[in-house]
Amino acid sequence: MSIPGLSEWLETPPGRYLLEWEQKRLEAVVADIFGYNAVQLGLPGQDVLSANRMPFRFRCASRGDVAVVASHEDLPFASASLDLVVLPHVLEFSARPHQVLREVERVLVPEGSVVISGFNPYSLWGVRRLAARKGGVMPWTGQYLSVPRIRDWFSLLGFETQAGGFGCYVPAVTTPEWLDRWRFMDRFGPRWWPVCGAAYVVQGIKRVQGTRLIMPNWNERRARSKRLSAVAQREIHPGSTRKTQ
Repeated sequence: MSIPGLSEWLETPPGRYLLEWEQKRLEAVVADIFGYNAVQLGLPGQDVLSANRMPFRFRCASRGDVAVVASHEDLPFASASLDLVVLPHVLEFSARPHQVLREVERVLVPEGSVVISGFNPYSLWGVRRLAARKGGVMPWTGQYLSVPRIRDWFSLLGFETQAGGFGCYVPAVTTPEWLDRWRFMDRFGPRWWPVCGAAYVVQGIKRVQGTRLIMPNWNERRARSKRLSAVAQREIHPGSTRKTQ
């Protein structure tokens, strides 16, 4: 899904302010996620996978200059084929956000990761959205989803919530001058009202019941080898009284 108007809004002063924080946070999260295949859904004009080191990284949207053009509600990828899926501001502008997450769960391998960024309804920007709901202006037209709601959906789909964080505590002002005046709130926000940032990033890991990585027991193998060696020596030298350790 390519969200009409969101890419243009990200070019405005508050959009660039938001994008600056999100890019740093997303890069910090995806940099430590390993595997082979990673996809970014939405925001085709932004590369949020730049810090990831998987060999195959690409973008998917309903339109735009992307590698795969498809609906996020019906992803054209095989089940259990992707190691990482990133959704920057996809769920709050989707008509069926839960279906999008179902598709993400389907295409992820066991222990694969989904990373979501979104607007926080419990913030000054969330209050601004309530006041502007009838205006129909981006980005206040979305259905903002709280982090507790995302965690509930994760739990229902078998994801374990991992890394996350809030940011962008400046009010929803529109000019660079006012953004600079309110920047001091970004210093105090994480300490005094940490869950009230305008945006969040949260990671979920797909857990599958019964999935277990089986490794060889090298110590047991060496012990068994020693026991067999002792038996073999007694058979070859029946009269020997030498003890083996």
